[in-house]
Amino acid sequence: MSTAIEIAPIAPLAVVARQSFVEAFLSGRSAATVAAYRQDLGAFASFAKAESIEAACAWLVSLPHGDANAIALYWRNAMIESGLSPATVNRRLAALRSVVKVARTIGVVSWSLEVEGVKSAKYRDTRGCGREGVVAMLARVEARGDAKGARDAAMLHLLFSCALRRNEVLSLDVVHFDAKRSAVSIKGKGRTEREWVTLPSSAKVAVEAWLSLRGADEGPLFVSLDPATRGHRLSAPALYKIVRVLGAAEGFDARPHGLRHAAITEALEKTNGNVRAVQRFSRHRDVNVLTKYDDNRSDLGGQIAALVAL
Repeated sequence: MSTAIEIAPIAPLAVVARQSFVEAFLSGRSAATVAAYRQDLGAFASFAKAESIEAACAWLVSLPHGDANAIALYWRNAMIESGLSPATVNRRLAALRSVVKVARTIGVVSWSLEVEGVKSAKYRDTRGCGREGVVAMLARVEARGDAKGARDAAMLHLLFSCALRRNEVLSLDVVHFDAKRSAVSIKGKGRTEREWVTLPSSAKVAVEAWLSLRGADEGPLFVSLDPATRGHRLSAPALYKIVRVLGAAEGFDARPHGLRHAAITEALEKTNGNVRAVQRFSRHRDVNVLTKYDDNRSDLGGQIAALVAL
């Protein structure tokens, strides 16, 4: 006589997802995106005095609709009073709204956060440090004549000549550089697949010069040269600091994204405002973003003001 074997029922996928909706929100995203979201949600966890992001978000969705919105509103006002920029406040609120949206999608809650961000003018300064500033920075690193100089020169070329974003540069591996094709394969912002970006000859030469010193071994294209982290992928804060220090040495403020701004402005200048062509160069999905760059470049408002002035 056979003995019946009891098999524990497998939890439905929806139940598993509800138990870890924060993990569900973060899954499938790039490492850089996950790190950014964790930083923003971590700020909320600190505000809520929670032991973790997961605990903070679980607490928030356990509240009634009105109470949860009140908490989000109180957090927004606290961030404003602390002097954070509108961009930072809005980014953090967007992260919190997004994770609650996932919780709603999988049935954890039946409501959404409705607290709006702070009104701000996007792309207020789209000019960056200018071509002349980038040239001065490049001359400074090339004058070093060492591996750090070669590495930093290659990154400056990619940030400006190709208008790459910081994470697009740092996520490159050696295998993503094709010398014969004179191109790099990047994973653009909001993209799930890589795309090839053609390099001008100066950028290609700079990358090859760096590789001749780095070596062609597999791994990150741009690595740290500091003794403590040597050989590891260069971090985003490290690249930010490199550009900031170079700019300060030349007497102006600089940041990686500012080099991209400068490149796009220069492209519009050289193409006489050909927004469609520059859209392919900058890889902006919304062409309206570039009209803001073009307006700032040509100062159309100032031109019209001169025409109507008394």
